[in-house]
Amino acid sequence: MSSLRIMAIGDVVGSIGRNILLNRLQGLKELNRIDLVVVNGENAADGRSITPKMVEEMLRNGVDVITMGNHVWDKDDILGIIDNEPRLIRPANFPEGVAGKGFYTFKYKGKTISVINLMGRVHMDAIDCPFFKFDEIYSKLNSDIVLVDFHAEATSEKRAFGWYLDGRASAVFGTHTHVQTADEEIFPGGTGYITDIGMTGAFDSVIGMKKEGSIHKLIYKTKVRFEPATGNPKINGIILTIDSNGKTEEIKRLNVQA
Repeated sequence: MSSLRIMAIGDVVGSIGRNILLNRLQGLKELNRIDLVVVNGENAADGRSITPKMVEEMLRNGVDVITMGNHVWDKDDILGIIDNEPRLIRPANFPEGVAGKGFYTFKYKGKTISVINLMGRVHMDAIDCPFFKFDEIYSKLNSDIVLVDFHAEATSEKRAFGWYLDGRASAVFGTHTHVQTADEEIFPGGTGYITDIGMTGAFDSVIGMKKEGSIHKLIYKTKVRFEPATGNPKINGIILTIDSNGKTEEIKRLNVQA
């Protein structure tokens, strides 16, 4: 099998993020000869979680897998679909008994591909260990390609996690901070890595939200209603080239102006 080209899109924020994603996705796939698309959708609904309609719209328009994060449960109606739509996954290291699944495995061009969603614990919710949870999931897989969306805050935790998975995961890409990092690399074991792939939304903002609310919150420490911004929309992400052995041949950043 020839190499596969996979595009991972950073956290989609609000309607502006959804619109630019849907308007530009097909063209980006054709331009970059993309086989598969993974999108983090945990901020798609006004910055908090995602709705069934948004899930259906993304999947219908060329997204193959939707990953989530710490805002996964912020819209109650997600509970109506997360058990029945395998392409929508939430962090696998939530405790046993939580709705949904933390990974999705499928066939593509004769290869078995698994996408795993995990969440960090530094400055995040105190959930199960992502390192041990990956070990548990990986031990049961028989996949040719393993992609991991690590939704985490701390750079140190993300890099440690990437090194821990080197040689097992095909690629580990960070989400959550909404700021694209410039540290994309291929580790010695063939794992493609980047600390954060950024966001898809308005960049005239504070991580996708109206800057006035964030400034007020930081100065006065009072409750503020955060709303997605609209100015200067962009798509952030990465494009991975994965070889026939499930190793990353190339990883490059994607930064597209609307």
